[in-house]
Amino acid sequence: MKVAIVHYWLVGMRGGEKVLECLCELYPEADIFTLVVDRGKLSPTLLKHRITTSFLQKIGGRRFYQKMLPLMPQALEAFDLSGYDLILSSEAGPAKGIIPPPDSVHICYCHSPMRYIWDLYPQYYRKSGWLARLAMRLTSSWLRAWDVTTSARVDHFIANSAFVAKRIEKFYRREAAVIHPPVDVSRFEPADTPEDYYLCAGQITPYKRIDVAIEACTRLNKRLVIIGSGATREMKRQAGPTITFLDKVDDEAMARHFRNCRALLFPGVEDFGIVPLEVMASGRPVLAYRRGGAVETVVENQTGMFFNEQTAESLMDVIGRFEARLDSFNPAAIRQHAQGWTREIFKERLQSFIASQLGKAA
Repeated sequence: MKVAIVHYWLVGMRGGEKVLECLCELYPEADIFTLVVDRGKLSPTLLKHRITTSFLQKIGGRRFYQKMLPLMPQALEAFDLSGYDLILSSEAGPAKGIIPPPDSVHICYCHSPMRYIWDLYPQYYRKSGWLARLAMRLTSSWLRAWDVTTSARVDHFIANSAFVAKRIEKFYRREAAVIHPPVDVSRFEPADTPEDYYLCAGQITPYKRIDVAIEACTRLNKRLVIIGSGATREMKRQAGPTITFLDKVDDEAMARHFRNCRALLFPGVEDFGIVPLEVMASGRPVLAYRRGGAVETVVENQTGMFFNEQTAESLMDVIGRFEARLDSFNPAAIRQHAQGWTREIFKERLQSFIASQLGKAA
């Protein structure tokens, strides 16, 4: 069986690329197709595979791919996938829009429909400059139409969470199986005694609402460490003396902060959210906004707590309730809960689903 894996772009090793690694382990002879690649930022697992890029690679796409969204449909449709029996597309940016051979099986693992043209379009529009807003007005409608049209090129959808499955049904009118993505639990371990600070971690984007955590901790005079690139001047002006910005850190420093924090603050709405599970694998609880993928991974009063409004006041309230019962959270039990999302479990579930669909197509 000849297998092609289509991934949106390969410019780093984040959650989507960790899923891609598992696909490559399941299909070690598969070929990878991607819009652009930065080979210096890829893992050895991915570099073992033949990687084919689009014409965007030749016109500066490695650096400026985020500005090339209107060209991506043409780039994807130009890939020649003749002769492939199984096509696995990994979708967060556009990837499913390839043209599959008529006798192939196309399974899309959807991390999220493109949020910047769907539910988060207003937020991205407000945060953009005038030239970007003009481009968005000119291209967003036909990009949405293309995105819906290409959903018909997919034989079977897999969503990375029930939250994403609902959005697939809403935007594409397609059903999706749910298989949560993997977490490398073995990288993390609990600390004997956590330190007295809260944590936010991950690339800082508007929808993650780090501003809510900054305001809450500033008003409560609580220490907050924020790890991730993208902090704005407005955020730093808003932050009081108890807020620390660390930008990017290496994996070892990140794991150290995960196990030493008092708890992770998670005020955004994520499609799934790998960071909360990595923190739980480190034995620390999560204080999350009650929406999105966190609802599927955090167990209230066992591995964390929820707040119901995306406001500083609501987060301040849950911090108070959390600190009143701090000793009731068991690091070993929290870590055990995170064991349900290992790479091995993910690969078993994914391989079983793929095998069942190939059996039906035979």
